[in-house]
Amino acid sequence: MKTEDICWAGVDQLRAALRSGQLTTTQLVEILLDRIETLDPSARAFVDVYSEEARARAAECDRQPGTEALHGIPYALKDLIDVKGRRTSAGSAVFSDNIATDDAEVVSRLHRAGGVCLGKANLHEFAYGATGENKLFGTAVNAYDASRLAGGSSSGSAAAVAWGLVPFALGTDTGGSVRSPAALSGLVGLKPTYGLLPMQGVVPYSWSLDHLGILARSVSDCAAVFETLTDPKMSGQSSGGGRTQSAWASLMAGTALRGKTIGVPREFFYDNVDEEVLAATENVIDFLKRAGVSVKEVATPDLRFARTVSLTIQMPEALSFHMPWLEKRPEAYGEDFRTGLALGQQLLAEHYVRAKRSMTIYREEVDRAFETVDALITPSTPIVAPRVGTIDVSINGMTEPVGNAMMRFTNFFNTTGHPAISVPSGMHSSGLPMGVQLVGRAFGEWELFAFAQAINAESAFKLPRPAV
Repeated sequence: MKTEDICWAGVDQLRAALRSGQLTTTQLVEILLDRIETLDPSARAFVDVYSEEARARAAECDRQPGTEALHGIPYALKDLIDVKGRRTSAGSAVFSDNIATDDAEVVSRLHRAGGVCLGKANLHEFAYGATGENKLFGTAVNAYDASRLAGGSSSGSAAAVAWGLVPFALGTDTGGSVRSPAALSGLVGLKPTYGLLPMQGVVPYSWSLDHLGILARSVSDCAAVFETLTDPKMSGQSSGGGRTQSAWASLMAGTALRGKTIGVPREFFYDNVDEEVLAATENVIDFLKRAGVSVKEVATPDLRFARTVSLTIQMPEALSFHMPWLEKRPEAYGEDFRTGLALGQQLLAEHYVRAKRSMTIYREEVDRAFETVDALITPSTPIVAPRVGTIDVSINGMTEPVGNAMMRFTNFFNTTGHPAISVPSGMHSSGLPMGVQLVGRAFGEWELFAFAQAINAESAFKLPRPAV
């Protein structure tokens, strides 16, 4: 394999090359570390690179060839996720000296699976923000246009994968912070069912809404990592159904969609969308029809107050966690996060309890929708990647804050906890990627992968490699 091809190879390709002896883990790690050294000053994907540890881990993998699912495969972690003995900054000066005393549970699983961590990825401070902008470390930027945002809050995780620095990365998703950067950066981004991936050892933002998620360049890669993280041998429990070899084969062949129905929630989720983004979503729906999928329009819950419900849960929970540091070092927090915490101080227990009740009602209403459909489809974001520093965006003559726009279609499914995945839907005339969001039943990740894989494999929705 050529060096450039290695940088863009997927998990399965790399596994095959490593197991055949075509490539050693040491060679792979050195190629990616060189690429990080060359490109990351522009990408600003990483806040810490674990060069020495990665080389030692690579040498260990080469000395002891294994059959573990991710043996020798490099990855990056959003800098909310603990690695023993290393800093977890959470993108903030507040945690500049926060050294983890143990690995996060998800890191332990990746280690047991043979993965090689290359370092920690950039993010919006404490994951509070959709843009991914960070004054402390600089802002991770889009691989397709470095004047544009990679998306947030898992900005560095998205940039690391999109710039060809790692084959996959882990992020967190509280309102769309994996799916939105995936859509804006031309990636696949999965938010699994709430609670399925353990948050132990992950700095929380809002424990009722936080999800760990996966960013990769293909559905196949995303599914491979998901399978590893939810493998009973890794986790001590099932993933809520899991998959069989035959299910994976049918998924890859596209035959898993026969007899399936996809729901189209047009109210709210198709309102005020960039014309090309909307057209791309309709093209995906037409493709699924041709593939034999039934399409059904479905009603949505009343979502007028959905964002208010989310914020009413987020801010008191964030305040509860941050109060010790806020009292001692308020000046170390960025202005936008301090403002958010101040909002949390204004909310009453009654407001929080009512919002939690609304959360339950929303989940039950979406569960009912899945009595007649197997998945839902929406645009992932109503816009393509905005320019760095954008405050407001105008869509069809209507203006809204950029962060609201970027999370408008993803946020609700953190409230309900259903699994959701963003998949590329083509290129915008601006030269930027677009994405569609697929939402599935609770613990229905493999059914969701079936829809996602069919879309991902269709040539009409494939994206060119970024010119980086």
